[in-house]
Amino acid sequence: MMDADKFKRITRRIESYRKAMIEMQIALSAVPALGPENGGEGEFLKANLLKKRLSAMGFKNFRYYNARDKNVPSGIRPNFVTTIAGKNKSRFIWILTHLDIVPPGELNLWSRNPYSVYVKSGRIYGRGVEDNQQDMVASIFAAKALLAEEITPANSIGLAFVADEETSSRWGLRYMLECANQPFGRNDLIIVPDSGNSKGTLIEVAEKSMLWLRFKTKGKQCHASKPQLGNNAFAAASHLVTGLAALKKAFPKSDALFDPPASTFEPTKKEPNVGNINTIPGEDVFYMDCRLLPGYRLQNVMAAIKKIVRGVEDKFKVKIEISPVQYLQAPKPTSPDALIVQSLHKATSAVYGIKAYAGGVGGGTVAAYFREKNYAVAVWSKNNQTAHQPDENCSIENMLGNAKVFAHVFLQE
Repeated sequence: MMDADKFKRITRRIESYRKAMIEMQIALSAVPALGPENGGEGEFLKANLLKKRLSAMGFKNFRYYNARDKNVPSGIRPNFVTTIAGKNKSRFIWILTHLDIVPPGELNLWSRNPYSVYVKSGRIYGRGVEDNQQDMVASIFAAKALLAEEITPANSIGLAFVADEETSSRWGLRYMLECANQPFGRNDLIIVPDSGNSKGTLIEVAEKSMLWLRFKTKGKQCHASKPQLGNNAFAAASHLVTGLAALKKAFPKSDALFDPPASTFEPTKKEPNVGNINTIPGEDVFYMDCRLLPGYRLQNVMAAIKKIVRGVEDKFKVKIEISPVQYLQAPKPTSPDALIVQSLHKATSAVYGIKAYAGGVGGGTVAAYFREKNYAVAVWSKNNQTAHQPDENCSIENMLGNAKVFAHVFLQE
């Protein structure tokens, strides 16, 4: 249950923060937080800016989980939390967002400087404004609204801000979860607003396993007019590509929780081989992106792939090297009946008037590291689906609306 009058007060308060929320977006994007793998100096400056602003807004309780990383000038990858005590001090409702962003990519594809945020037609434009600042700002102002209205929620509130989400989370959530004094409890409710859809109807509770593979076929290069003198690596690799289609039949299960419901096996990137038409290539490289339903073990999929590879090697007298690029076994899904999922059902219905559903995704989110440790976690956000794109943007109404959803969850008994 929830006090409807309190929620109306919080809603009005959040609406009054419109300009302040936009201003925070502008300030955050002006301090790019790129990991060293993406050519940046880490999240240190952005984290410091955010901590100062949170303190000025009335947040008082902070805990720090800084990871030491010699690859950034500060030597630190910052992770920290701020909390608000509720009536129940043993259960927290957490919202976890990440400080880092991805590079802008080709600058000529942007309408303006990606780090100089601007507002146009009800949207905020700039790198990081949707991924992940939209919901970072929304969570902050949802909690601030409770402070301003002097409302003590039934459960305590926790906001977590982590580094390194865009690369590996080695210095972010993964590091935090290994700390002896890590803040998350088994009884807590955890929201990771880092994925969703444009209607806000998807509550993500499951992810597929990710298997990205590099195949290098080694034959013998020769003149194309005398193929008998060589061994065509490209022809063998092409045969392998078609042979790998058999994986769809070998792993045929379907799960309506996911879209698409089946496992996928897609050949993707192809590296150049020879530079001219009249040479038979002696080497060929291509890649494959596999997304497996959680019920399948990756080692069994690899065994099936190696069997297909051996057949191609024998037929074409080539050698084929398989190199994993991404190998992530999906953890057990969060139950669609979990309390956090039900809380989001209620909140999204109250704020957006929608009927949300629990579903799975093919990609990976930082929530996987919670699930590996058997924490119930839900991934949710209503967003424009522009993350990692040129002219990344977020709707101001989504930012305000998502803040109301978070506040609704905070207020639930």
